[in-house]
Amino acid sequence: MAPEGVEVTVYGGLGDLPHFNPDLEAAEPAAVTEFRALVRQADGLLISSPEYAHGVPGVMKNALDWLVSGEEFIHMPVALFHASAGGTYAQASLLETLTAMSARVVTEASITVPLRGRDLDVADIVSHPQWSSAVHAALVAFARAIEMYRDDQEIQRWRSG
Repeated sequence: MAPEGVEVTVYGGLGDLPHFNPDLEAAEPAAVTEFRALVRQADGLLISSPEYAHGVPGVMKNALDWLVSGEEFIHMPVALFHASAGGTYAQASLLETLTAMSARVVTEASITVPLRGRDLDVADIVSHPQWSSAVHAALVAFARAIEMYRDDQEIQRWRSG
């Protein structure tokens, strides 16, 4: 559903990250070093998180905590994808955390697709016209925002240099 020229990579290693411990930052575990490198290489991050007990799951918060002290996340364009119309507490909490971390949350690319309680696979979602068009439109908006941010950074470097 991504527009031409846009590659979306799914990171499946959140559970491999050790519990955040700032004392380990000088000698980061390999999983953390790999995670930071992937974030550094990304043009933007799509974050999709469920809500548990009115909050962001610990594994998601843990991953963000590992990025707090690094530069790879500062001003990173971020879009929030949510699969339930409920879960507003987690979204609000996540937005607060991302704002504190200086992320650039792209609201026009952040969407909720009401999938909760449905037994669907990727093909079901892709074939659903309303959902696939919403996801595609959000990805187009996100790609556009990333390009605008890149242009803005180049203008700022040109002005300051």
